[in-house]
Amino acid sequence: MIDYSDLIQPDKGQEAHAIHLVDKQSYDEWLKGRSARERAHLAATLYKPDAFAHVILPGDDAERWSVVTAVADADNLSAWCLAKLAQSLPEGRYRLEGRQPGKALFGWMSAQYHFDAYRTKTETRVPRVLLTAEVGAIAPMVAEMRAVALVRDLVNTPAADMGPPRIEAEAERIAKAHGATLTVTKGEALQQDYPMIHAVGRAAAKHHAPRLIEIVWGKEDHPRVALVGKGISFDSGGLDIKPAAGMRLMKKDMGGAAHVLALAELAMAAGLPIRLHCLVAAAENAISADAFRPGDVLKSRKGLTVEIGNTDAEGRLVLGDALARAGEGTPELIIDFATLTGAARVALGPDLPALYANDDALAAELMAFGTERDDPVWRMPLWEGYADLLETDIADLGNAGSSAFAGSITAALFLKRFVPEGTDWAHFDTFAWRPSAKPGRPKGGAALGLRAAWAALQARYDRRGRNRAAD
Repeated sequence: MIDYSDLIQPDKGQEAHAIHLVDKQSYDEWLKGRSARERAHLAATLYKPDAFAHVILPGDDAERWSVVTAVADADNLSAWCLAKLAQSLPEGRYRLEGRQPGKALFGWMSAQYHFDAYRTKTETRVPRVLLTAEVGAIAPMVAEMRAVALVRDLVNTPAADMGPPRIEAEAERIAKAHGATLTVTKGEALQQDYPMIHAVGRAAAKHHAPRLIEIVWGKEDHPRVALVGKGISFDSGGLDIKPAAGMRLMKKDMGGAAHVLALAELAMAAGLPIRLHCLVAAAENAISADAFRPGDVLKSRKGLTVEIGNTDAEGRLVLGDALARAGEGTPELIIDFATLTGAARVALGPDLPALYANDDALAAELMAFGTERDDPVWRMPLWEGYADLLETDIADLGNAGSSAFAGSITAALFLKRFVPEGTDWAHFDTFAWRPSAKPGRPKGGAALGLRAAWAALQARYDRRGRNRAAD
């Protein structure tokens, strides 16, 4: 397993290969300052300063070579601008020539992530180490990378090995590591207290029984923050069964749970001054004689009754009960993550989580920090005009819209019914998956929106960070 703290290290003047950053605007001027040998080498390799293009430059002896690589903007480095190098350079130590890497430290580590748990033969991995004089940035960057790696690992793990008990075990590990309190509700208590979570998961095998997992941490007099995650370990669609193509990636349907567990661990490890309540609704949406049915009416923890229009709209059901429980603690902020709707992916594609929020300032913070951290999110409207699409003849609301239109919005409006009035709330409808690889971002499980949410929490609650900024 990679120790990410080995991949970025303090720069103490140790021997290292130089990385020269250029862009299309600066390349010609930079080239004028290179040696005749280097210019000849670049000409011979037909080097062009296109995105991620790099070449090794010969030095005065065999060990003193350097690297030139092209970035989009040499004066404004992105998190991913060095990721291709971190995947392809020889083993060794490197430093940027004439500047510090800043947030590119994250991409350097991210590029060296691998998920090999199920391979009988694995490639030999060689560490590429990046030096930085920004010593204070190392620990926070490593913490964020570990959180992202946790999300990737959990989402990449097959459903047979990542059922509700395994999600609970991960929550238990985190709670124990940080002195938090873990509470798990299942069986008859779940049926009584969280009837929608129970209904969704009751068709699964006993060893994958549904449960509500709660972690509580922090001082009671600190601001209360709730993190809520959808933990559907596998989604067959229930009796409204998915086609084979739609079911193929449904091991990732616990991606919301993975995000909030990673976010909770970040907050606890950093000692964020909050009273944290992390809730994961874990269930498998399976098919058996006991599966819940279209047309059933479920009572929720909040007391609202819900008519089932589609058993494949189960994520909002388990989240509804978990959000109701979160609201009972009167938090000032609730953030939930869920792989909730295909409609969000149709609208925004795989890279952009759909963000819904009932507070403009909160939404603006999350959007801004997403841009700053190169973890973008896109705000969608909580358009109350579509609330009538959730109306039903015999219950308080339906779990599926009466129209194919605005599927992601109606799902968010459903969740909003379970959020207490006056509580700031943000909902991330995230994909938690990359269908194709990009530098630093491998195909497979993905943390999308996690770093944006973490930055927003830090900005709101980390007094030490604000004090440092003021100084």
